[in-house]
Amino acid sequence: MNTTGIILAGGKNLRYGRNKALEKIGGITIFERIANKLHIITDDIVVVTAKNSNVLPPLPFVRFVEDEYFEKGPLGGIYAGLQTAKYDIGLVVATDMPFLSVPLLKYLISSADNYDVVIPRLKNNMLESVHAVYRKTCLSLIKEQLENGRLQIRPILCKLNTRYIDEGECRRYDPELNTFFNINRPSDFDRAQKIESQGTL
Repeated sequence: MNTTGIILAGGKNLRYGRNKALEKIGGITIFERIANKLHIITDDIVVVTAKNSNVLPPLPFVRFVEDEYFEKGPLGGIYAGLQTAKYDIGLVVATDMPFLSVPLLKYLISSADNYDVVIPRLKNNMLESVHAVYRKTCLSLIKEQLENGRLQIRPILCKLNTRYIDEGECRRYDPELNTFFNINRPSDFDRAQKIESQGTL
Protein backbone atom coordinates (compact mmCIF):
# COMPACT_ATOMS: atom_id res chain seq x y z
CA MET A 1 0.00 0.00 0.00
CA ASN A 2 1.60 3.27 -1.15
CA THR A 3 2.37 5.45 1.86
CA THR A 4 4.06 8.78 2.56
CA GLY A 5 6.36 8.90 5.57
CA ILE A 6 5.85 12.06 7.62
CA ILE A 7 8.48 13.07 10.19
CA LEU A 8 7.39 15.75 12.65
CA ALA A 9 10.44 17.91 13.38
CA GLY A 10 8.94 21.19 14.53
CA GLY A 11 9.31 20.80 18.28
CA LYS A 12 11.21 23.30 20.41
CA ASN A 13 13.32 20.75 22.34
CA LEU A 14 12.73 22.73 25.52
CA ARG A 15 13.23 19.83 27.91
CA TYR A 16 16.32 18.56 26.11
CA GLY A 17 18.05 21.90 25.67
CA ARG A 18 19.24 21.40 22.09
CA ASN A 19 18.05 19.74 18.91
CA LYS A 20 17.84 16.09 19.90
CA ALA A 21 17.31 14.96 16.30
CA LEU A 22 20.97 15.80 15.68
CA GLU A 23 22.27 13.63 18.52
CA LYS A 24 24.05 10.48 17.37
CA ILE A 25 23.17 6.92 18.32
CA GLY A 26 25.13 4.11 16.75
CA GLY A 27 27.20 6.60 14.77
CA ILE A 28 24.38 8.41 12.96
CA THR A 29 21.95 11.12 13.96
CA ILE A 30 18.52 10.23 15.29
CA PHE A 31 17.03 12.08 12.32
CA GLU A 32 18.97 9.93 9.85
CA ARG A 33 18.03 6.74 11.72
CA ILE A 34 14.35 7.61 11.43
CA ALA A 35 14.58 8.67 7.79
CA ASN A 36 16.46 5.50 6.86
CA LYS A 37 13.83 3.31 8.52
CA LEU A 38 11.03 5.08 6.65
CA HIS A 39 12.97 4.82 3.39
CA ILE A 40 12.69 1.04 3.69
CA ILE A 41 8.93 1.46 3.55
CA THR A 42 8.34 4.35 1.15
CA ASP A 43 9.83 6.48 -1.61
CA ASP A 44 8.07 9.61 -0.35
CA ILE A 45 9.27 11.11 2.93
CA VAL A 46 8.18 14.54 4.15
CA VAL A 47 9.87 16.28 7.07
CA VAL A 48 7.72 18.97 8.69
CA THR A 49 9.67 21.77 10.39
CA ALA A 50 8.74 25.00 12.09
CA LYS A 51 8.94 28.09 9.90
CA ASN A 52 12.49 29.32 9.22
CA SER A 53 13.98 26.93 11.78
CA ASN A 54 15.20 23.89 9.86
CA VAL A 55 18.70 22.79 10.90
CA LEU A 56 18.43 19.18 9.76
CA PRO A 57 20.84 17.91 7.13
CA PRO A 58 19.53 17.36 3.59
CA LEU A 59 19.04 13.77 2.52
CA PRO A 60 18.49 12.77 -1.12
CA PHE A 61 15.27 10.90 -0.41
CA VAL A 62 13.48 13.41 1.84
CA ARG A 63 11.82 16.77 1.27
CA PHE A 64 11.18 19.49 3.82
CA VAL A 65 7.98 21.47 4.31
CA GLU A 66 7.19 24.18 6.80
CA ASP A 67 4.30 23.95 9.23
CA GLU A 68 1.81 26.64 8.23
CA TYR A 69 0.09 26.58 11.63
CA PHE A 70 2.55 28.27 13.98
CA GLU A 71 2.95 26.58 17.39
CA LYS A 72 -0.04 24.28 16.95
CA GLY A 73 1.80 21.18 18.13
CA PRO A 74 1.71 17.74 16.48
CA LEU A 75 -1.73 18.32 15.00
CA GLY A 76 -0.41 21.18 12.89
CA GLY A 77 2.51 19.04 11.76
CA ILE A 78 0.23 16.16 10.83
CA TYR A 79 -1.86 18.54 8.75
CA ALA A 80 1.15 19.99 6.93
CA GLY A 81 2.56 16.54 6.20
CA LEU A 82 -0.71 15.08 4.95
CA GLN A 83 -1.45 18.13 2.85
CA THR A 84 1.80 17.75 0.91
CA ALA A 85 1.92 13.94 0.90
CA LYS A 86 2.28 12.21 -2.45
CA TYR A 87 0.04 9.35 -1.36
CA ASP A 88 -3.36 9.14 0.30
CA ILE A 89 -1.94 7.47 3.40
CA GLY A 90 0.55 9.16 5.72
CA LEU A 91 2.66 7.31 8.28
CA VAL A 92 3.42 9.88 10.98
CA VAL A 93 6.37 9.59 13.37
CA ALA A 94 8.17 12.03 15.64
CA THR A 95 11.78 13.04 15.15
CA ASP A 96 12.83 11.80 18.60
CA MET A 97 12.03 8.07 18.17
CA PRO A 98 15.35 6.34 17.39
CA PHE A 99 14.20 2.72 17.49
CA LEU A 100 11.35 2.53 15.01
CA SER A 101 10.22 -1.01 14.22
CA VAL A 102 9.80 -1.47 10.48
CA PRO A 103 7.68 -4.63 10.92
CA LEU A 104 5.29 -2.78 13.24
CA LEU A 105 5.11 0.24 10.95
CA LYS A 106 4.29 -2.03 8.03
CA TYR A 107 1.58 -3.68 10.11
CA LEU A 108 0.00 -0.31 10.87
CA ILE A 109 -0.05 0.49 7.17
CA SER A 110 -1.49 -2.89 6.25
CA SER A 111 -4.28 -2.30 8.79
CA ALA A 112 -5.39 0.94 7.13
CA ASP A 113 -7.86 -0.53 4.65
CA ASN A 114 -11.22 1.26 5.08
CA TYR A 115 -9.93 3.33 8.02
CA ASP A 116 -9.12 7.02 8.29
CA VAL A 117 -6.71 6.51 11.20
CA VAL A 118 -4.73 3.55 12.55
CA ILE A 119 -3.27 4.33 15.96
CA PRO A 120 -1.54 2.26 18.66
CA ARG A 121 -3.28 2.21 22.02
CA LEU A 122 -1.11 1.04 24.91
CA LYS A 123 -1.84 0.43 28.58
CA ASN A 124 -3.85 3.03 30.47
CA ASN A 125 -5.47 4.00 27.16
CA MET A 126 -2.33 5.86 26.06
CA LEU A 127 -2.51 6.75 22.38
CA GLU A 128 0.62 7.00 20.25
CA SER A 129 -0.64 9.78 17.98
CA VAL A 130 2.82 10.50 16.53
CA HIS A 131 3.38 6.86 15.65
CA ALA A 132 0.24 6.34 13.59
CA VAL A 133 -1.32 6.25 10.14
CA TYR A 134 -3.63 9.00 8.85
CA ARG A 135 -5.46 9.28 5.53
CA LYS A 136 -6.04 12.51 3.66
CA THR A 137 -9.71 12.08 4.57
CA CYS A 138 -8.66 13.51 7.95
CA LEU A 139 -7.55 16.85 6.52
CA SER A 140 -10.78 18.82 6.64
CA LEU A 141 -11.53 17.80 10.22
CA ILE A 142 -7.97 18.50 11.36
CA LYS A 143 -8.07 21.92 9.72
CA GLU A 144 -11.35 22.72 11.45
CA GLN A 145 -9.81 21.78 14.81
CA LEU A 146 -6.73 23.90 14.14
CA GLU A 147 -8.76 26.93 13.05
CA ASN A 148 -10.73 26.70 16.28
CA GLY A 149 -7.64 26.32 18.46
CA ARG A 150 -8.45 22.76 19.50
CA LEU A 151 -5.19 20.86 19.33
CA GLN A 152 -5.99 17.50 20.91
CA ILE A 153 -6.05 14.35 18.80
CA ARG A 154 -8.64 12.36 20.79
CA PRO A 155 -11.71 14.45 19.88
CA ILE A 156 -10.92 13.92 16.21
CA LEU A 157 -10.62 10.16 16.46
CA CYS A 158 -14.18 9.64 17.60
CA LYS A 159 -15.41 11.49 14.51
CA LEU A 160 -13.35 9.39 12.11
CA ASN A 161 -13.24 5.72 11.23
CA THR A 162 -10.42 4.80 13.58
CA ARG A 163 -8.68 1.47 14.06
CA TYR A 164 -6.95 1.05 17.42
CA ILE A 165 -3.98 -1.30 17.59
CA ASP A 166 -3.74 -2.56 21.16
CA GLU A 167 -0.51 -3.27 23.00
CA GLY A 168 -0.68 -7.02 22.49
CA GLU A 169 -0.80 -6.56 18.72
CA CYS A 170 2.15 -4.16 18.88
CA ARG A 171 4.23 -6.61 20.92
CA ARG A 172 3.87 -9.25 18.22
CA TYR A 173 6.11 -7.07 16.05
CA ASP A 174 8.15 -5.27 18.71
CA PRO A 175 8.17 -7.28 21.98
CA GLU A 176 9.97 -4.58 23.99
CA LEU A 177 7.96 -1.72 22.46
CA ASN A 178 11.19 0.17 21.80
CA THR A 179 9.56 1.68 18.72
CA PHE A 180 7.63 4.02 21.05
CA PHE A 181 10.70 5.09 23.02
CA ASN A 182 11.23 8.80 22.60
CA ILE A 183 13.88 11.18 23.85
CA ASN A 184 12.75 14.17 25.89
CA ARG A 185 15.57 14.64 28.39
CA PRO A 186 19.34 13.94 28.50
CA SER A 187 18.62 10.94 30.73
CA ASP A 188 16.50 9.48 27.92
CA PHE A 189 19.44 9.83 25.56
CA ASP A 190 21.65 7.95 28.02
CA ARG A 191 19.07 5.17 28.12
CA ALA A 192 18.91 5.12 24.32
CA GLN A 193 22.67 4.64 24.15
CA LYS A 194 22.34 1.71 26.54
CA ILE A 195 19.56 0.12 24.49
CA GLU A 196 21.67 0.48 21.36
CA SER A 197 24.79 -0.99 22.99
CA GLN A 198 22.86 -3.96 24.34
CA GLY A 199 21.28 -4.67 21.00
CA THR A 200 17.84 -5.04 22.58
CA LEU A 201 15.97 -3.83 19.52
